[in-house]
Amino acid sequence: MTGSESAPTTVDTGRPHPARVYDWWLGGKDNYPVDEELARKILAADGTAVRGARANRRFMHRAVRTAAEAGVRQFLDIGTGIPTEPNLHQVAQAAAAESRVVYADNDPVVLRHAEALLHGSAEGGSRYVHADVRDPGTILERAAQTLDFERPVALSLVALTHYLNDAADADDVYGLLARYVERLAPGSFLILSQVTQDLSPDGVARATELFRRSGTPFHPRTLPEFRRFFDGLELLGPGVIPVHGWRPEPEDVAAQAEGVVPVYAGVARKP
Repeated sequence: MTGSESAPTTVDTGRPHPARVYDWWLGGKDNYPVDEELARKILAADGTAVRGARANRRFMHRAVRTAAEAGVRQFLDIGTGIPTEPNLHQVAQAAAAESRVVYADNDPVVLRHAEALLHGSAEGGSRYVHADVRDPGTILERAAQTLDFERPVALSLVALTHYLNDAADADDVYGLLARYVERLAPGSFLILSQVTQDLSPDGVARATELFRRSGTPFHPRTLPEFRRFFDGLELLGPGVIPVHGWRPEPEDVAAQAEGVVPVYAGVARKP
């Protein structure tokens, strides 16, 4: 079962987009000069940016395998970004070929690459939804064409929540995530990572200012603020922790020698 959907594919090449900036940090080619310019500026201001992007990808791999090993066979990945192998469906279906995956993103460049997200196993299925995380009604409705929300789903928002505000007059990010979690069946998982100022205050402050000057909201969060996303859920060990330390594999242990990565990560189960 595969499928994507049509949507306007006009790309604003005059303004950077987080997915394409992230793609540049990962060594990808699906970005524009405006994205590279911002990516380079942020890297000069905060030398952890590339390490953080790579650490986030490895965390996603480990967290997805953890959910699959716990018996989850359905995955909803919001803020998908431009495909970078191995992608989430490849990790999930390598662990359990029957896994079904729905990706959601609002960048037309990601839409253009949707076919790369849909080459999954014959036993499983994948779908791409072109929609914004701030529109849970649309994402959940379209995801339900592939996923059975009466059964556990692993909901993944990796390196996304720092682009969402929690001010009363802006995005209610905690209320937004609660709407998604409310829709999940017991036994579902929530997979999150988030940039924090706790571990690299000066560098993250400089990166935040550059993002905001470019027109991209950016909101690092402290440990208590990040923990709040998991209220009412059962955190898996080792709990909320810097991303390198979440169930590290040899590559993650080796990467720690490169220096700090100001990103928290956590995975929780819905009771």
